[in-house]
Amino acid sequence: MLDITTIVLTYNEEIHIARCLENVCSFSKKVIIVDSPSTDRTREIAESFNGRTSNVEVVEHKYPGNQAEQFNWAIDNLKIDTEWVLRIDADEYLLPELVEELKQKLHEMPEDVTGIEFKRRHIFMGKWVKHGIYPVIMMRMFRTGYGRYDARLMDEHITLKEGRSVVLDNDFCDHSLISVSEFCKKHINYAHREAVEILNETYSLSSADPDKDLHLGAQAAEKHNTKSRYNRLPLFWRSFAYFIYRYFLRGGFIDGKEGFLFAFLQGWWYRTLVDANILEAKKWLKANNLNAETPEGKQALKAYLKDNWDITLS
Repeated sequence: MLDITTIVLTYNEEIHIARCLENVCSFSKKVIIVDSPSTDRTREIAESFNGRTSNVEVVEHKYPGNQAEQFNWAIDNLKIDTEWVLRIDADEYLLPELVEELKQKLHEMPEDVTGIEFKRRHIFMGKWVKHGIYPVIMMRMFRTGYGRYDARLMDEHITLKEGRSVVLDNDFCDHSLISVSEFCKKHINYAHREAVEILNETYSLSSADPDKDLHLGAQAAEKHNTKSRYNRLPLFWRSFAYFIYRYFLRGGFIDGKEGFLFAFLQGWWYRTLVDANILEAKKWLKANNLNAETPEGKQALKAYLKDNWDITLS
């Protein structure tokens, strides 16, 4: 076993959790499931893995509203006595080539390497979507005590207190088994959260600075910078342009029907929905003669986000 504690955040993941645990228990010294709690068989299935290969621990903690805060609670409050921490979602798994690469390289990592980045491949409707956005490089491992998530509602990334990260050669998979309808329902919620992130960036609604003292991986930092530039483009036009970029310029059309749906739903429909939420909030401000640049306007907008989208900003 590798000296790794794998942390999996769950809520109603009975269709994914066994596949995930079969994967991570094969190489992790310890696995911790942080459940929100679920109302399906997620906990029962997870507990059935305890003692097979890894020590699987299931902890219940009420979901605080975003993945970053839930994960940070786990690393701040749970006992982690391994050298490394791996963060993975229930619908994800490491490919055998990546597991083998970790076995070969982890024990000889230089001391100043405190984070490890992987390449993520998307499996959509059972097909690897090879074009459009692949590879997405994400930091998913860090030395215990050196990493945590930045405080974002969406597009959160593991950040490092000090040291540097390296990128491994092989992939992990984001492979959801939910239906297209459920995929769209999840993205409706994501669109509210992303709209709040953009409104917060535009009007400085929150006093928190998510990245003030931590270091992002190179691709994550560039992604945040790119999204900041994207957010300054005109509403709706930008979502159309992003679809054109992914589907045509980055070759998403090569991946057939699945490639089209993935680029359309995640790239155009979802981004248009984010912009529609932003427009709705701005129209509400205008209808109520409020200016979000003023303290009164900021408070009113934060109340609107809480009342309508159930999202609270500090």
